[in-house]
Amino acid sequence: MIVDERFVTYLNSLDQGNTELLNQIEQEALADNVPIIRKETQSCLKLLLTVKKPKRILEVGTAVGFSAIFLKTYNPVACQVTTIENYEKRIQAARANFKRAGMEECISLIEGDAAEVLKQLTGHYDMIFMDAAKAQYIHFLPEVLRLLPKDGMLVSDNVLQDGDILESRYAIIRRNRTIHKRMRSYLYTLTHHAQLVTAVLPVGDGITVSSKLA
Repeated sequence: MIVDERFVTYLNSLDQGNTELLNQIEQEALADNVPIIRKETQSCLKLLLTVKKPKRILEVGTAVGFSAIFLKTYNPVACQVTTIENYEKRIQAARANFKRAGMEECISLIEGDAAEVLKQLTGHYDMIFMDAAKAQYIHFLPEVLRLLPKDGMLVSDNVLQDGDILESRYAIIRRNRTIHKRMRSYLYTLTHHAQLVTAVLPVGDGITVSSKLA
């Protein structure tokens, strides 16, 4: 945990919560050990949606569809959400949840490896939410930037790795060293990129919010 647990618990106690359906999907996902965006991140996304009012949203990493439904539900304007997922079991669950939410027409799920799917997408997305394999963020970025218009917003989740990002690579267990190295590279690239203004926020497991300059 990045921020003191008592502090997080208090802040979460102030949250007004989500719709009944989102609460149900969240509980089902957690029971099946499927990661869900944390409460603090949810609160931040609600604010960003209210400010940005994106008409086209791209999500990289669908899981069971919670965040796609969340993004559609709390966007104050009508929008189309496109989301990418490669894991068959989760694809089935996501489609079922989109049907439960009555959002099959406004949420498009593309099956496949995001590295390949992103290359095939055209047009621009006002907001892109990155929540897939963390070691791949840096590899997705060129295509993500291509799809992001001027003033477009990129939000990336789980960038601080429960605080491990602060550690030396030699303090990280061997199997996690690649993701540690790539995430550090991703954070450096976002914060030093000529086309982006980026804030790294210790919210949830860490998020970045980037705005494209041109």
